[in-house]
Amino acid sequence: MVQVIIKALDILELVAQRNGQAVTLTEISYELQLNQATASNIINTMIGKGYLEHVGKKKGYRLGLAAYRLTNEVKYEQDLVVAARDSMAQLTAMLNESCLLGVLRNQKRYILYAVHSTQDIQVQVRSERNVYETASGRLLLAYLPEKELERFIAHNGLPDAELWEEAASRMSLMEALISIRREGICMTHLKNTHVRGFAVPVFAKDKVVAGLSIFLPDYRCSASRQKEIVLALRDTATQISQKLE
Repeated sequence: MVQVIIKALDILELVAQRNGQAVTLTEISYELQLNQATASNIINTMIGKGYLEHVGKKKGYRLGLAAYRLTNEVKYEQDLVVAARDSMAQLTAMLNESCLLGVLRNQKRYILYAVHSTQDIQVQVRSERNVYETASGRLLLAYLPEKELERFIAHNGLPDAELWEEAASRMSLMEALISIRREGICMTHLKNTHVRGFAVPVFAKDKVVAGLSIFLPDYRCSASRQKEIVLALRDTATQISQKLE
């Protein structure tokens, strides 16, 4: 057991030394003189715990969210957070509703950064959520490359009908994702929790790198308020995207 821990820490240190660049399984095995099967098993366990993330089939691995949580001095996806935080603070100050910056990591929707409102009643925030459950998760799913989307569905299956009724079959899911991408926005209304969510894409060099979202209780979301939120979200996402060019 001690040897497994040592090997896991060696892998974590090697990946950390690459400063965000992905490291392949072949490189890890060669550098640390590990059998590939052994290295793969350890890596998969670390992915499951969030300490590593799989970037792509041929690209390899980099540090995951859990690794960055070990210190308060390092921000996960630091450039993205730096580009977004001031604009997000302004968005929340204008609307007095909480906003989130979310990404897809290890089959979940992760929150990179959040700005909370001063409302007495606020929607509970969890750092990771089922992708199908959130506006930003669905939005990011809609912008995945075809092969990555297929892998996601193969791993997670289709949405539960109670969670996303309009996308409970494969055909309806694809139609819903096409619609989200065409409109450039995802809106959710979870009736069981009486929560509405809105999410728009954040781009970096024509690639969607995050979803910017606002969520609020039903009773604060009139038709006129919804229009105000959507307009403000789009403007803010454009500001952040411009900083990432």
